[in-house]
Amino acid sequence: MDFGPVDLSDALGAVLAHSVPLPGGRLKKGKLLDAGDIAALRDAGRDRVIAARLGPDDMGEDAAALALAEALVAGSQGLDLQPVGTGRVNVMAKSAGIARIDPAKVAAVNNADPAITLATVPEWHRMEPRGMVATVKIIAYGLEKTSVSAACEAGRGALDLALPVLTDAVMIETVVGDGLGDKGHRVTGERLQRLGVKLGPEVLVPHDETALAESLAQARGALILILTASATSDIRDVAPSALRRAGGVVEHFGMPVDPGNLLFIGSLDGVPVVGLPGCARSPALNGADWVLERLICGVPVTGADIRGMGVGGLLKDIPTRPRPRDRKG
Repeated sequence: MDFGPVDLSDALGAVLAHSVPLPGGRLKKGKLLDAGDIAALRDAGRDRVIAARLGPDDMGEDAAALALAEALVAGSQGLDLQPVGTGRVNVMAKSAGIARIDPAKVAAVNNADPAITLATVPEWHRMEPRGMVATVKIIAYGLEKTSVSAACEAGRGALDLALPVLTDAVMIETVVGDGLGDKGHRVTGERLQRLGVKLGPEVLVPHDETALAESLAQARGALILILTASATSDIRDVAPSALRRAGGVVEHFGMPVDPGNLLFIGSLDGVPVVGLPGCARSPALNGADWVLERLICGVPVTGADIRGMGVGGLLKDIPTRPRPRDRKG
């Protein structure tokens, strides 16, 4: 592609690089100049413009953006594309789910050519219907077809949407004294509903290992949640011990996400179990969201996955924390 000042005698079919005001209006940047445009420019006293001229081995910005976007979503049933324009295509979620992104492929696309850019939401980000998962933008008016082909090959299938596969859940809450009210159950129900999961009726038991174990053994749901009256502070505490007593397995305790540190995961008869941190009583984003959203969408969560959530895991400061961060300065 050639780019720079072009005499009007050579500008037919070139792409106008910058908007040009004319007595009868404005020629917008990105316009493919035709004979009428050339005449209007001459009448306005111009003899040259800044323009891009594509060669036989080049591809225009719109064609390049669309080709790449189609490659990125190849095989996806949960994503579609908005119409291309000005070298941009937005990739949209058809329904609720979480963004399944291959970071290595995204990096490879962005390394294919400086004029090719691909920006996405974070990996596993929860999406609303019609939410934007990614945007492809070609920042030049054209580029070599070989660069486009290389980017398409490198990024093929990099984007998808993991759809909800669970439809129901049960939550068991332990209580001490008069309890903490129904906020935990209500907020959790709202949290799950975002992905179409229905939370069963409120289940309350004393904050006692035996009582909780008996309730767990009777729990029926595709996902079992535990919310304790007193925070789980050790893998041998009431809730993890109750899960083991009921015949389940505790797979991991603790989380490098704040708020959300005191979460644990496990399973009972093949059903995933999540011990929620106390911050789950708040509708604000916390580490439990990241775990629940993946499980609901059929994405396995292991201890290694949780340990890998530390980068980006500092979600917000908590003004009332016992040891507040330094406020010097």
